[in-house]
Amino acid sequence: MKKTFSFLAINLFIVSSILAQGGPPETPIDGGLGILLVAGAAYGIKKIRDKRKEG
Repeated sequence: MKKTFSFLAINLFIVSSILAQGGPPETPIDGGLGILLVAGAAYGIKKIRDKRKEG
């Protein structure tokens, strides 16, 4: 599970850096926020599953 999470996190950072390379000036800067929300949700789900396995 750690390998999957690490792979996902690395890919999210790579995608965000590629998307940050440019675009039209009128493009809103909200792609990073979406990526952070997805990463946070994945981390939260992982923590919940780990907690359930303990108890």
